[in-house]
Amino acid sequence: MKRKFYNVLQEWKNKNSNTPLMVVGARQVGKTYIINEFCKNEFEDYIYINLMEKQSIVKIFEESTDFEVKVKKIELELNRKIIPDKTVVFIDEIQESESAISSLKAFCESNLPYKIICAGSLLGVKIRRFKSAFPVGKVQIEFMHPMDFEEFLIALDKKMWVDEIKKCYTNLEEISIHDKLIDIYRTYLCIGGMPNAVLNYKNVNEEILLWNRNILRDIILSYLADMNKYTLNNNESIKIEKVYNTIPSSLAKENKKFKYVDIEKGANKRGFESSIDWLEASEIIYKSKYVNKIEIPIKAYAEEDTFKLYLNDVGILTSLLEIEPAEILLNEKFMFKGAITENYVAQAFRTNGISLYYWNSGNKAEIDFLIYNKDGIIPVEVKAGDNTQSKSLNVYKEKYKPQYAIRLSTKNFGFTNGIKSIPLYATFCIK
Repeated sequence: MKRKFYNVLQEWKNKNSNTPLMVVGARQVGKTYIINEFCKNEFEDYIYINLMEKQSIVKIFEESTDFEVKVKKIELELNRKIIPDKTVVFIDEIQESESAISSLKAFCESNLPYKIICAGSLLGVKIRRFKSAFPVGKVQIEFMHPMDFEEFLIALDKKMWVDEIKKCYTNLEEISIHDKLIDIYRTYLCIGGMPNAVLNYKNVNEEILLWNRNILRDIILSYLADMNKYTLNNNESIKIEKVYNTIPSSLAKENKKFKYVDIEKGANKRGFESSIDWLEASEIIYKSKYVNKIEIPIKAYAEEDTFKLYLNDVGILTSLLEIEPAEILLNEKFMFKGAITENYVAQAFRTNGISLYYWNSGNKAEIDFLIYNKDGIIPVEVKAGDNTQSKSLNVYKEKYKPQYAIRLSTKNFGFTNGIKSIPLYATFCIK
């Protein structure tokens, strides 16, 4: 399936530099697949090394020998010649070896034009807990996320619809296939953007009743397994799992601010802050920080201790909640609808590189997201349905006078009273 991340890989190649590329992302988002496709398509020669399977290569990286000697030993071990100007080397599961990560500096500084790509699960966690000297400035780090709604449509052979959405977004004109797109958007809320889940849906001829929901459950189990394997001790993994399992219910509350006491009685920042840091570094969750003042730069006014937490994939959220697809597809009323919609938007924004912030004024008003672009700080309100009456947005507009506001809902495109109406399925257009 086509992934937009392929363009990131292409841009790295076109730079024609020695800087190794490190792809960071949660397990099962499609890192290995798309890098494999890229390497096979774009280079004369391709060597794949999985450090989880090749402990012999890990041992070579850990040797205290000269860098070029290590390269020679790797060639002998693989019985393959690395030709710097022709061969691309993809080191997968590189989190298994700190020495391999440290060696990226030598690849970057070599007089030979090595082409190295590396990836792995929980690389973000590994980087934060790196004991050796991390090769800062010697590695290009890029983040990969689950498939967004644009990629979902392309996977379902609806590229023409994507083009129409982009046109109508730019011109803020109504789209004729609005109802069909809303139906597909609701399907995406059930399936999410994990490539294996999307591929299975496509392979069963887009019959949601035949779609294998166990794929998402297996991904969740793999996340839980990582919490046990890549933590310092059993107590840490238990705490991380408790935080993860608390997020869905936290999002369902009217006040979605994450509270440590929701984890367990007596829980506090000191006991669980590192657990949240682990989940965030692993790209399994996303954090949205509260902004106490609407000024530029937003980051300077974000409070570290007041935040919301979202899951990295809306399909995983609906799976954890054990919500039947029919409840979503038939647009039934249920408590978690707002939480699912908000998580979908958070995921789309993070995929587009938008930092997550929100604002409120006590109990009077709350703005779900704030984005900063050439037009200044723009408030974004999220509505799960087509009821777009909002006291909060009016309060914000009156107080801060933004150039315009954005309302994401199930309504068609439009622009009225300084509010851009954007259908939820077009969230991927917001940059």
